[in-house]
Amino acid sequence: MGAVVVLDSSVLLSLWDPDDPRHAVAASAIRDLRVARARFVVPSLVLAEVLVGAARQGEGMIRLRLAQLRAAFGEPHPIDTKIGMAAARLRGAHGSIRTPDALVIAAAQVIGADEVLTTDRRWEQVEHRVRVLAG
Repeated sequence: MGAVVVLDSSVLLSLWDPDDPRHAVAASAIRDLRVARARFVVPSLVLAEVLVGAARQGEGMIRLRLAQLRAAFGEPHPIDTKIGMAAARLRGAHGSIRTPDALVIAAAQVIGADEVLTTDRRWEQVEHRVRVLAG
């Protein structure tokens, strides 16, 4: 088995939107990680963020997008007490980071992920596992 990779909502949204300027780089990164047999982790917070657009289109689209996410990346990982505490520590140490971002990074820390994929450059100063996809 390859690396454990936590996915941020920015990567998934870019991946699913062919008009997004980062679509090609997101698709390429995910494809390369699949070839390398990476195990993907999608925190449940990310699930909530990527389903907002689907929710605007109705329950059928929410169910479809959830099914797509599960098929592609597995069951979303719950945000538990350990992740919440790690996120609080991150926010305490890096006051500029937002709570949702801290929760995604904290999930990577708690599960011992090898990498966190995002498009947000601000994360690079917070965690060494962060890889920013630029496009």
